[in-house]
Amino acid sequence: MTKTADSPPEAYIAKVGDDDLDFTLIELLFYAYRDFTSDPDAILASYGFGRAHHRVLHFVNRRPGLTVAELLEVLRITKQSLARVLKQLVDTGFVVQVQGPRDRRQRKLYPTRKGHDLALELALPQSRRIHAALEEAGFDDREAIEKFLRAMVNPELRAQMDGPQAKEGSGRRDEPG
Repeated sequence: MTKTADSPPEAYIAKVGDDDLDFTLIELLFYAYRDFTSDPDAILASYGFGRAHHRVLHFVNRRPGLTVAELLEVLRITKQSLARVLKQLVDTGFVVQVQGPRDRRQRKLYPTRKGHDLALELALPQSRRIHAALEEAGFDDREAIEKFLRAMVNPELRAQMDGPQAKEGSGRRDEPG
């Protein structure tokens, strides 16, 4: 039997009723993420960087002195993936690695001035987008939104968001180099 465009194969039809899945919010999150990352993507492209570079730079800037092991835990990526991205950020002068004071194998990561400036350049359009969306949606309760987003994170990983440096200003502290 030949299928027409109006009758998709049975294998492609969801077995779960639409009322069991929140397709609307799922799609809104996809669209929001697409647009939330679009401005930084354009900036990153001019450096030959991608979203992995953005994530590394964001967390290194927000938590100066973060170790490579801690960064791996936060990003939940492989050592191999991080090594490639981190090497590019170090080689181009956006991040410096400092040997741990007690353990020479430990590497602490710090943004350079150039790295800090790029992290802020990437965050600015995202921050503007968030503030514009909050204003357009008429949300005055930022705390409720933070609560919702925290609840979206796996419970066992939420402590990463509450680390000692997670909420400190711009993330600039005793930066070497």
